[in-house]
Amino acid sequence: MTALFALATSLLWGLADFGGGLLTRRAPALTVVVVSQSAAALVLGAVVIATGGWSEAGPRLWFAVAAGLAGPVALLSFYKALALGPMGVVSPLATLSVAVPVSVGLFLGERPGLVQLTGGAVAVAGVVLAGGPQLRGAPVRRRAVLLTLVAALGFGTVFVLITEASTTVTGLFLALFVQRLTSVAAGGAALYAAGRRGASARPAGGLAWTALPAYAFVGLADVAANGTYAVAAQHGPVTVAAVLASLYPVVTALAARGILRERLRAVQAAGAGLALVGTLLLATG
Repeated sequence: MTALFALATSLLWGLADFGGGLLTRRAPALTVVVVSQSAAALVLGAVVIATGGWSEAGPRLWFAVAAGLAGPVALLSFYKALALGPMGVVSPLATLSVAVPVSVGLFLGERPGLVQLTGGAVAVAGVVLAGGPQLRGAPVRRRAVLLTLVAALGFGTVFVLITEASTTVTGLFLALFVQRLTSVAAGGAALYAAGRRGASARPAGGLAWTALPAYAFVGLADVAANGTYAVAAQHGPVTVAAVLASLYPVVTALAARGILRERLRAVQAAGAGLALVGTLLLATG
């Protein structure tokens, strides 16, 4: 079950990143975050009411609040780092987020076997290669590296916090709802502050109604990924769940290949193959 839900997390996050990347070509990154998270919050609110999730309210929801604050910071840092580029360095570097939940799992006493350790190392190496690491060309700005490390720390922190935010399915719905409300509130405040400074917070030509389904998809895919990761981490080793969930850059690269017809470099194809091998080792180890 852990492997299945963790791989579903990678699929959902990879598609959410791909959709979010497309939307940020037409709108400010902060606007994309706020609108997509608002759509997810509306759907989650309806789910919480329908399932009676309010009965699960308790101190654990503070973990969801913390995740709601860390998530937007990580996303914004990641988008800004991608803008500074080069993407061939930024994207693979963000996979360092896996170090946070893996470290927590090891600290709590998890001891993966040799096969799982090998699979994890192979999978992470595959993810880095699948991102198309740029070894030559334009220099990497120090600010881009710093922003990417902030994003990686934020993503990894969300991994850990959302796992601790609930112990039941209905509680998970409530935790994800609280996380999204916090993200929207924090993002809305940031948008207001940006507007006060004179920065544009709207897409060129305004926010078209026809674009709302795309925003909703990004937000719902992201929240679903948080949910599947929480289930994966609660039903198996965090060290395994975190590594398998970190395969999302492979999904993003494949989506770009299939939808945008971007050509995969040889190193990216090799990375995708290594990631698959690592996944099989983790799932069977």
